[in-house]
Amino acid sequence: MSPKLILASGSPRRRELLAGLGLAFAVRPVDLDETPLDGEDPSGYVTRLATAKARPQTDPDEMTLAADTIVVLDGELLGKPRHPDDAREMLGRLAGREHQVLTGVAVSDGAAERLVSGVESSKVRIAALSDEEIAWYVATGEPLDKAGSYAIQDLGALFVERVEGNYTNVVGLPLPLTYRLFRRLGSDLLSFRTP
Repeated sequence: MSPKLILASGSPRRRELLAGLGLAFAVRPVDLDETPLDGEDPSGYVTRLATAKARPQTDPDEMTLAADTIVVLDGELLGKPRHPDDAREMLGRLAGREHQVLTGVAVSDGAAERLVSGVESSKVRIAALSDEEIAWYVATGEPLDKAGSYAIQDLGALFVERVEGNYTNVVGLPLPLTYRLFRRLGSDLLSFRTP
């Protein structure tokens, strides 16, 4: 019997990326405390969270895919805003500047009890934004559940001037890295495509 693919994430963006490949998968989000540890660097942070999400493996016939994305500006981690004022403040800081987007990806193989992980990094430049533009964007509600308070694949695309690196990484799941991690476990991500 072929293994079943589990996406250990509630992110609609990650679901859309996998569905865009024609993959069959089940969604099983994992609830974790995402507070950074003292002195934890951004790469270590996203790797730790992705690995923790991929680890709760219960069925040997499942492969679990997990990811965690963070925006980094001036060495500071910018996660999801806590409220609209937080989103406005983040967008004000990002406006007219370049920042880094890191995604940690982990894949676990229940049958062999193996886990592999990796981190993808992209640079993104946000246009200079007026207070009115920021207020309008926050009022749409889109920034409120996104790392760094913007969505590159939706309305936030209006403000993204440049991306250096992988676009799907900025969306929340770097597909080339994901594909390579499955290969490292001796599996083919595309084997989960629906017939």
